[in-house]
Amino acid sequence: MSRTDSPERRPTAAERARSLAYGVADGVLAVPGVPYAPVPAHATDRDGRPLLLMPAASPVVAALAGEPDLPATLHISDVAPVPLPDRVRGRARLHGWITEVPAADRRAAALRLSHLHPRPELLDFGAAPAVHGAWTVLALEAAEIEVEDAWGSAIVEPEEYAAATPDPFVAIEASVLAHLDSCHREELMTLLPGMAAGEVPPVPMPVVRPLALDRHGMWLRCSIPEPGGPDPFDLRLAFSEPVRDLDGLRCVYRRLFAGATT
Repeated sequence: MSRTDSPERRPTAAERARSLAYGVADGVLAVPGVPYAPVPAHATDRDGRPLLLMPAASPVVAALAGEPDLPATLHISDVAPVPLPDRVRGRARLHGWITEVPAADRRAAALRLSHLHPRPELLDFGAAPAVHGAWTVLALEAAEIEVEDAWGSAIVEPEEYAAATPDPFVAIEASVLAHLDSCHREELMTLLPGMAAGEVPPVPMPVVRPLALDRHGMWLRCSIPEPGGPDPFDLRLAFSEPVRDLDGLRCVYRRLFAGATT
């Protein structure tokens, strides 16, 4: 394990954008005349094109009726699943044009959305007109992608975005972090510099919470519970090599915690 974070040990800007757009983070759609329209559920197709579940009565759908290719921006906010102050970890903005998914393709798009968001209106799409008539699915063709997070800001070209893949843990990150936070806070604390076995622990003891996870490493939020103490800070722990699945992640954690206690 390493506490450094060289470029080869971090996701690329395109990968980070694909992970943000995957559909776990909250999305808001903005079109001319409608600056803020919450997206109840969204996901991406294989090329990263966002598919957006929207109420048929949304002003966005009304605006689209008069303009088949409507300029739009999908704003995505990535919020840490662990309850922390300052929980926003990153943002993405996908600028392009929205269209309504054709009726012949709407069922397939709804099924793709339902894999991540098993909402009743999606599961019944195409089978019960009274249900899906209240909803529609829009597609966003992205022409420019912006990402802003702990690594800084970047603009991603559409081709680079489409060729990238989302992080393999994006769909389960919340459950993994929740488990670490509820069951392994003491082990996480041993990962801080100066907290190895045999060293005199600082007083007061720091509080360490899991903040983010990807295949290259994880972020920890560290704070000192002392009035007037230093501000919380985030620490990046880079894995020695990328991990691809949950079994690999378990092995990494076992080695990481074992190394901190020996």
